[in-house]
Amino acid sequence: MIKVLHPGIYNTVQDQGRFGYAKMGIPTAGFLDAYTADFGNFLLDNKESDAAVEITFGQGKFQFTRPTVFCLTGGDFSPKLDSDLIEMNRVYRAKSGAVLSFGKRNFGARTYLAVQGGIQSEVILKSRSFSKGITPVRLEKGDELKTVEQQELRETGNARVREHVDHFTSGDLTCYPGPEFDRLNDRQKQRLSEPFTLSSDNNRVGYRLNEPLENDLQPILTSSVLPGTIQLTPSGKLIVLMKDCQVSGGYPRVLQLSEYAISRLSQKMAGENVRFKMHNFNL
Repeated sequence: MIKVLHPGIYNTVQDQGRFGYAKMGIPTAGFLDAYTADFGNFLLDNKESDAAVEITFGQGKFQFTRPTVFCLTGGDFSPKLDSDLIEMNRVYRAKSGAVLSFGKRNFGARTYLAVQGGIQSEVILKSRSFSKGITPVRLEKGDELKTVEQQELRETGNARVREHVDHFTSGDLTCYPGPEFDRLNDRQKQRLSEPFTLSSDNNRVGYRLNEPLENDLQPILTSSVLPGTIQLTPSGKLIVLMKDCQVSGGYPRVLQLSEYAISRLSQKMAGENVRFKMHNFNL
């Protein structure tokens, strides 16, 4: 078991997501940074579908109530096991009663706590991912997260593996033309290739960008959207939809991020720059 001593700002249990329920208005949810979350499951020889704890801005404190094999991937917020600093992307075995905490930010925005066998939260609609209206919204103080019986840590389990630094340092986001992209004029298309900065209004539903884009497009009928869809609002501000987004919307869909670009964006903080790198579909 893992006990939540401090719930942080917005910490949740996530897995790969909840698919096939858009017709019921249910968001996909799932890891915001699937790249680093999957990396944690890989290091532990878990299944790709195993759930982990998504920790936002390094806020939170957790106690292992029994010996637990775990690792941390994603954003580096100077993690400590009791009073000892520990490394990212390395497998550890915590003793019963050990406390995991975080400190100074080094890079990134979200950290993933993966444990051997995955977090055993309730499966609802084929997923353990937290999602408003379906499951608890976020972790609360005193919550206890179930884990499976832990196996002995292999000798090679303490090897540290590096993630790609570009994942955290680069602002380049691979994207594709959205359904309404061709309604934009040349000047608008050129502006989309220039840098944007992230506003402080960002969460698991969507990220707003500060700089406006001239918008003279006609409204569209409410149509399907999905994580990574970039909408152009009447004010000219762009919204990048993330994993907890709605399943339909009425704003023009000018771009669509790749799955990896969603992961990279989720590790950015307010004020950081991003740039859309357009790729065309190969037909």
